[in-house]
Amino acid sequence: MSLLKNFITTLLLSILLIPIAMANTEQDTEQNNEADTLPLDELRIFSEVFAKVKNDYVEIIDDRELIENAIRGMLEGLDPHSAYLDKEHYDDLQEGTSGEFGGLGIEVGMEDGFVKVISPIDDTPAQRAGIEAGDLIIKLDEKSVKGMALNDAVKLMRGKPGSDIIITVVREGEDKPMEITITRDVITVKSVRSKMLEPGFGYIRVSNFQTHTAEDTRKSLEKLKKEGDNGLNGLILDLRNNPGGILNAAVGVSDLFLDNGLIVYTEGRIKDSKLTFSAKPTDMLKDAPIIVLVNGGSASASEIVAGALQDHDRAIIMGERTFGKGSVQTILPMNDEAALKLTTARYYTPSGRSIQASGIEPDIIIENIRVDSTTDHSSAQIKESDLAGHLDNGMKESDEDKTKKTKETKAKKKERNNEPSLAETDYQLYEALNVLKGLAIHLKKTG
Repeated sequence: MSLLKNFITTLLLSILLIPIAMANTEQDTEQNNEADTLPLDELRIFSEVFAKVKNDYVEIIDDRELIENAIRGMLEGLDPHSAYLDKEHYDDLQEGTSGEFGGLGIEVGMEDGFVKVISPIDDTPAQRAGIEAGDLIIKLDEKSVKGMALNDAVKLMRGKPGSDIIITVVREGEDKPMEITITRDVITVKSVRSKMLEPGFGYIRVSNFQTHTAEDTRKSLEKLKKEGDNGLNGLILDLRNNPGGILNAAVGVSDLFLDNGLIVYTEGRIKDSKLTFSAKPTDMLKDAPIIVLVNGGSASASEIVAGALQDHDRAIIMGERTFGKGSVQTILPMNDEAALKLTTARYYTPSGRSIQASGIEPDIIIENIRVDSTTDHSSAQIKESDLAGHLDNGMKESDEDKTKKTKETKAKKKERNNEPSLAETDYQLYEALNVLKGLAIHLKKTG
């Protein structure tokens, strides 16, 4: 037993001395002295525990498995986002940033020992089944997730496309846990979608930040500008339930709407974690008004974009306070095709605000409420134009008046077909469009 303990202690010391020697080349003198002080007593306790588990546990456990479990526990004890990624989970992470992977389509984190939904991804099985941001997952099929490692929970959610899983969630406002059945599928995420809401007013939805998100957003902007007769009078950038993604993609999207200035900076203990990102000319919308929509499911890279545009007074942020994930995770590949996902820095907006645990506060708070259709009695009101023999206004009908009448006719036809209005389907977007149109009118009048 003594020989085994001595061997493990020597091995651990050898392993630990390697990164410390590397760190010494990058840290200042004070940090080096601190790093050189090894916790020998704690390492002896660890070696003793390792030996007792190896010899006395009810079943034989492989040394590699014991060491990996120890590493996982060390990282998971740091914060909800640091983790040890074995080869399988490392491959899954790389697939996710490329935009195609298997599973349910949920971005998750840990909270109080349970799995918390940061956001369901657009047009995935999870979203279609009704999973919502903020849901707390307490069971996967019949297995409780309490105390389960996040990677293990994610592994359970993955599976063969076409197979079902029952997810039990606790949701705010619901009296009891809800069981939701989701059919697994191959998840192919298209991170950018766009459309014209009304003539001159565009809409771009970014569901997460992938390798090509900035370029796809640029292409969407060019397309919308061509669709508008006079370009774009304003844009709504929808980042609701966007769980984040690649930092450079967030910087690239922000840069599309800024001429210059700081976008985001990071600060951490090591030299490589201190980074700054600045905008380059030019603003693709040439100062046309922008509304950014966010909510509690907007996290990380989404908060970088919202924070940068808010600090530069380039956009009005509307919706609900964001998630508040302002930490940077660095992927550190290991020799055995595994990797560490380690929190190495914090994000700060251009004005120096930390996003971590506070999020981005919208300029205008709009809760996600539901609006039911009501009977419109306006058609029953008598107007001058309804009176028999009324005089015309003596003016030739302009193209603008014709366009207005056409829009009114389409609106009435829509009502007759019982199609839901924008206010009914997405109240936050409806309010954002109203504010955007008001800003465009104000800019037009003031030059």
